[in-house]
Formats: sequence, C-alpha cells, structure tokens
Amino acid sequence: MRFPFQLATDKPFDAVGFGLNAVDHLIVVPEYPAFDTKMRLLEHKQSAGGQTASAMVALQRLGLKTAYAGRFGSDAEGQFGLATLKDDGVNVDFAEVVEGATNQIAFITIDARNGERTIVWDRDDRLAYQPDEAPIEFGSIGRVLHLDAHDPPACLRLAQSARETGTIVSADIDNVYGGLPELLPFIDILIGSKEFPRRVTGIDDGRAALIELKTRYGCAITGMTIGTAGAIVYCDGEFIESPGFEAPGGCKDTTGAGDAFHAGFLYGLLRGDDVETSLRFGNAVAAMKCSALGARTALPTQAQLEKFLIS
Repeated sequence: MRFPFQLATDKPFDAVGFGLNAVDHLIVVPEYPAFDTKMRLLEHKQSAGGQTASAMVALQRLGLKTAYAGRFGSDAEGQFGLATLKDDGVNVDFAEVVEGATNQIAFITIDARNGERTIVWDRDDRLAYQPDEAPIEFGSIGRVLHLDAHDPPACLRLAQSARETGTIVSADIDNVYGGLPELLPFIDILIGSKEFPRRVTGIDDGRAALIELKTRYGCAITGMTIGTAGAIVYCDGEFIESPGFEAPGGCKDTTGAGDAFHAGFLYGLLRGDDVETSLRFGNAVAAMKCSALGARTALPTQAQLEKFLIS
C-alpha cells in the first residue's frame, strides 16, 4: 500500500525532530531484584537516549539529513548528550542549553535473561517549552517533522506551522499529556506504544482503538508497536501487520526499541517505499538496536540494515 500523502521535495532536511533527549544509566542484573534485597550488577553503562533525539540519530546513520530541536541541561550529562548528537552529524542549530538546569536522566534496570527493562527517570521542569518558546520555523524545514508529544502545546505550534508548509508530521507517543487532544488532529502518522490507543480512547481492543483514533482525530495513519510481535497500522481502511525480527545474538536491552522502530519506518517513507516495506524497516532497526546495551549503540547504517534484511 502506498502512503496516503505526498512528501515535499524542497526542504533543507529530510527529517527534523522536536522533543526529548536524555542520558541513560543502564544497569544489567541477573534477574529483576525482589523488594528489600541487594544484588550485584553485571554491567553498567552510560548512554545517550531520548525518544526524538535517538530517532534523529538513527535516521542520520541511515544516510538521511536530520536536525534536532530540544533543550539540554548545562551539567555534565547535558554536555554528553549534546556532544553525541554532534558526533553523529545531526544538525543542532535549534538545540538549546539551559544554564543551571540538569539534563533529563533515566536509571534503567535491565533483566539479563530477556533484555526487558524498568525505567526510573527525572526531567528538570526548566527544560520544558512553553507555547510561545517553541521554535516555530523549525517545524517547516524538514520533509517530516517527528514529535514525541511532550509539551503538547509547544508541539502543536510546530505541527501547525509544519502542516501549512507541506511537511508531514509524525508522532511517537506513550502516554496522554495535558493538551494532547488538541495536537492529535495535526498528526499525519500516529504510531504509539501498545498501550497508547487504549489510554486515549478507552477501548481495550487494539484494532477498534486504532479505528477510533483515525475517526476522532483524522490521522492518515494510526498504529502501535507490539513488542516482539512487530507492529500494526491502520491506513485507508485496512490493517497492515508486520512481524518482528529476532535480535541478532539475542535481545540484550529493549530500551529505545520504539525510537528505533519509528526511525526505520520514516526511513522507508522518505525513500519512497510503501507502507509494508517501511514497517519491515522499522521492525528490523528495532531488532538490531535490541542486540546491544545502550539506546543508540547498535543503530545501524544503511549498509548494515540491508545486510541484516538479506541474511
């Protein structure tokens, strides 16, 4: 199935992302610890993460031209996170460093048996965007604008500007935030976590919830990632399912798999592929990411992705 919209061609970037960045402290344990116990860790690693920032890094590694807008703290973690984006070639002209603020961080406990994780996180309130602080012009400089819908009123202003100039708007959303219903009508590609459609619509059946999202908000594509089972989207009155791939060498860390999926899916879109191929790219990039510890460690290049798909 072809995508139900046309991409602009006269933009300086293929994809631009407005949203979260973070620094993750990953802790691998033999099994998830019981309450009120002590356990020696197997491995610890500091890694750059964040939904939108990681998606832009993944697309950049796949050979596309990307830019990121978001706020970093002025602490050591913020300096580290910003440096990783620069090192990967992502344009950060619209990124900001908030003096005196601490960067968003997460402490992630990973079960060595299956790579599943539990996240404890914090975000300095000074990193949030008010609507009048949103970099409006940023939304229109990419063929695709990708959001994670934190700070929804600020995202709304960018999405409105983007749509007015022919930019396609994509969103990766896990939870319902204040102002989200006003933003959703301006999203073309709405693919969330497995729980997201139910959280928004109150409908337990996943397929029915995706139809309701389409009916209620008019998104061209609604969908959800479903873990190792892959992903499903609703487009032009049809459901398209795509199975997941096994992580090469086994799953070591599921952190950032959703970010990686969205990057792979948008990669297919930006290449001019159909929905089915784009879903396959999304699942492949997510599986490759899960093969290593760290949100961005195993994000593949174009050549690595192609090799994986024919292996």
